[in-house]
Amino acid sequence: MKKILLIEDSESIAKGLQFSLEQEGYNVEITDSSKYAKEQILKEKYDLVILDISLPDGNGFEVCEYIKKNTDIPVIFLTARDEETNIVLGFDIGADDYVTKPFRTRELISRINNVLRRQKSQLNKRDNIIKVKNISVDLDKMLVLKNDKEITLTALEFRIVSLLFSNIGSVITREQILDRIWDVAGNFVNDNTLTVYIKRIREKLEENAQEPEIIKTIRGIGYKIEE
Repeated sequence: MKKILLIEDSESIAKGLQFSLEQEGYNVEITDSSKYAKEQILKEKYDLVILDISLPDGNGFEVCEYIKKNTDIPVIFLTARDEETNIVLGFDIGADDYVTKPFRTRELISRINNVLRRQKSQLNKRDNIIKVKNISVDLDKMLVLKNDKEITLTALEFRIVSLLFSNIGSVITREQILDRIWDVAGNFVNDNTLTVYIKRIREKLEENAQEPEIIKTIRGIGYKIEE
């Protein structure tokens, strides 16, 4: 369960948002104290901070700077301050999103989900290790693990896997793949041969190669890695 720290000076907004987020499966802790928030940030593990600017004992900008200096926790500002200077300042000091009041709860939840997805993707790519479901691809060591066990791939198969995994969520055309694997094979790899390679890779990575959940076919175009 993802844990969110909500730093908000309006009790009614805090309680209402806490209820809505908990309905979505989040664990939400609320406070209106910048001092308490900075103490907790170093003690607890939070996946996200939602932060007001006007606080009884401080300023949200200063809290955001503190969070970004000491952690890699994403921050979303939720504030009535809608002036361009405040919005720009918020992003300049590292905020991952900036939402102004009054706000629509469903839209805010969508923004929260989007920020957390980006954070997950960034963490997965740290140290050049990309993780999707039960598959880990170490680009530096040219290593692929499935359920923490090494999977043996040929050099050409690894080149295809690394290309797809380095572009999670994006469609890679068959032409792009063929262009990238020419040098590894040392000779021309035609379209039919690529189909065979994709089939072999799926047999090694997927739980069921006939119904792939990781390497999706985009009919008539190419392939995409699904998170």
